[in-house]
Amino acid sequence: MIKLLRIELKKILTYKIFWILTGLYFLFLALGIMMAEFMINSSVNQINSHMPIPIPHVRLYFFPEIWQNITFFAGIRYVLIFPAIVIIILITNEFTYKTIRQNIVNGMSKEEFLVSKLEIILILSLIITLVIGIASIVLGLVNSDDRSLSIVFGNSLFILGFFIEILSFLVLAFFFGFMFRNTGVAIALFTLYVLIVEPVLYFVLKIPSLHLKGVSTYLPVNSVIRVVEYPAIPFLKKTMGFVLQDHVSFLTCMVPLLYSAVLIGIVFWVMRKKDL
Repeated sequence: MIKLLRIELKKILTYKIFWILTGLYFLFLALGIMMAEFMINSSVNQINSHMPIPIPHVRLYFFPEIWQNITFFAGIRYVLIFPAIVIIILITNEFTYKTIRQNIVNGMSKEEFLVSKLEIILILSLIITLVIGIASIVLGLVNSDDRSLSIVFGNSLFILGFFIEILSFLVLAFFFGFMFRNTGVAIALFTLYVLIVEPVLYFVLKIPSLHLKGVSTYLPVNSVIRVVEYPAIPFLKKTMGFVLQDHVSFLTCMVPLLYSAVLIGIVFWVMRKKDL
């Protein structure tokens, strides 16, 4: 396992696109997090100018709600697309430059090759989750008055939910990469499905006459982003009675993990049957 990981890490160190896309992911994520509170409160100010009773400003970066808020923004599909494209490129380049054949000739089995890619997905997911966790702690400590351990780590299970989100999303990218093998085609079809096809299908299935509203919540990408589905905005609960997410559900975590297991199984089966 460690040998396979070392081989993959040597490849990654030479991929400039890996570092560029990973950097863009963290850049857009940081900008989104920094701008979110400002943009929401700008809208609140506009609403308050037409209301007799003002709505309080939103605070996103205080404990324990920060865990839910940061992981919500980090798990938006438009943000997750960057590390997913990285995974697709790492996989499809193996077919484009015939390095997968070289690895097999040198004694690596097809199963070991697939496991090496899954190890990279796991490591990348852990690193991104760790960065998000550290950022949440730092921002929370800076903006929170109460820093007791029970408050600081009160909703920290949302970080586990985010790990399941990004891991499952990258497995979906892994699936597209191996199924289509061509970098341009795989990225185009993956982006098309994630950003256009599934959102359209989601709203079509919610049409009342179809009686399929419940099905839409279990679509692959939607099941991923449902793990952390809403940000934590207390005044919406207190003053407007909105029912928002307040914990990470076991069921919503299991659905994307089940999808991941099925997709990985399909890839292993196809790799055994198809020629390289």
